Amino acid sequence: MKDPKYKRILLKLSGESLSTDTEVIDPVILGQYAEEIKRVHDLGVEVAIVIGGGNIFRGASAAKAGIDRVQGDYMGMLATVINGMAVQASLEKQGLYTRMMTALKVEAVCEPFIRRRAMRHLEKGRIVIFGAGTGNPYFTTDSTASLRAIEIEADVVLKGTRVDGVYSADPEKDPTATRYTHLSFAEAIGKGLKIMDTTAFTLCQENNVPIIVFDMNKEGNLAALVSGEDVGTLIS
Repeated sequence: MKDPKYKRILLKLSGESLSTDTEVIDPVILGQYAEEIKRVHDLGVEVAIVIGGGNIFRGASAAKAGIDRVQGDYMGMLATVINGMAVQASLEKQGLYTRMMTALKVEAVCEPFIRRRAMRHLEKGRIVIFGAGTGNPYFTTDSTASLRAIEIEADVVLKGTRVDGVYSADPEKDPTATRYTHLSFAEAIGKGLKIMDTTAFTLCQENNVPIIVFDMNKEGNLAALVSGEDVGTLIS
């Protein structure tokens, strides 16, 4: 395979992507993701990961349960730590070295997020998993992904989803929906495409960090994308 197009990537995964109808965290999906990440790591790419917590708890929907939004958001942040630890375990099973860094102090299981230390881990070939969001309520894990990507000077944010890019309409509902291969940030905003929340999107736009939306569940997709093949939708 040719040399990778990107040297350092920030991979954003949703918490829901880890779950099935019967499992909150499915070991088969975890194993599959770990294999995909190992392929990319073996190409010499530095990998950082941000994972959501929606399979366990979603802060935004806490109000329905009578939980204060701020409290709910902190619960959501802790959910991302659980998911991060699961991803960490599956990566280590593949023989990879990892570090988990969190925005909230959970020192028994992970390091606090320190930018310089995170960059040093990446330079040494360790996979860094960022947990607990930004450490602040009202910020999504998409915003965390954008923020951390900028902080660690990643070349690109890769948003792994169930569909192979951004479409003109929901491809699961509309058979005439077409996939965009490239969009500018202005076009994506103008078309009202829900790629990431506005805060996350604006952070990437203002700091010139491209976003690629792709299908994480297709075997070999991540490695193909990093190698510069036409996978997913590039927003830049």
